Amino acid sequence: MTTMANMEDHPAPPGAPAERAGPAESGVEATRLSLIEAGLKLFGSKGFEASSTREIARTADANIASIGYHFGGKEGLRLACAQHVASHIWKIASAAAALARFPQDDNSPSPDQARAAVLTFAGAMVRGILGDERTLPMIDFVIREIANPSPTLDMVYRSVIDPMHRRVCGLWGLATGRDGESEAVRLAVFAAIGQIMYFRIAREIILRRMDWSGYDEAAIAAIAGEVVACVEASLDRLSPGGRTGEAS
Repeated sequence: MTTMANMEDHPAPPGAPAERAGPAESGVEATRLSLIEAGLKLFGSKGFEASSTREIARTADANIASIGYHFGGKEGLRLACAQHVASHIWKIASAAAALARFPQDDNSPSPDQARAAVLTFAGAMVRGILGDERTLPMIDFVIREIANPSPTLDMVYRSVIDPMHRRVCGLWGLATGRDGESEAVRLAVFAAIGQIMYFRIAREIILRRMDWSGYDEAAIAAIAGEVVACVEASLDRLSPGGRTGEAS
């Protein structure tokens, strides 16, 4: 069975700024964060090439020269945006892992403990992603990067997606008695992540169909319940005696 990687072994990428400027922060740091937030918004909605530095500066209410000062240019801002996204998503995942009491490698859990950790983690990720409005432009930014792969996407993949996915796959494998790096487990984890991301990406469609005015606590709790139920069914399917297309 593949050894699980600790999330602590893969710290969020350095260089990401504080997510919200506090009153004690300098104007320089506040400007840097405003430019990153403007970059996320415009790169995510219009794309990198279609977003001009002039428009980014105007959106951030900053001088156009500040982009070069803080980031060396538009490409540097793109990387800073990616670091910001990676840092924020890592914090959400780390908080979810802590809530789920993810075990250390030298203290492997029983299948029941691993299963409970996976289910708790799934619910916590739903609440972390959907309950934080700051993730909206971040997800749009990542979708744009996925559609047009660049070294920026590679950085997000290496620093957040790959280590987090491997960690959950390891637990998933312990919960089902399978190799955490098997194709079936890796796909099952991606399917679970896909469900969570859909509820963020398709928010406006879901709100219309559900007659919700927004993702309030009740709505998020209902979504989390559905996602956790789907994850539980997937764990059952891959566990001994379950029905799956891949041999154990």
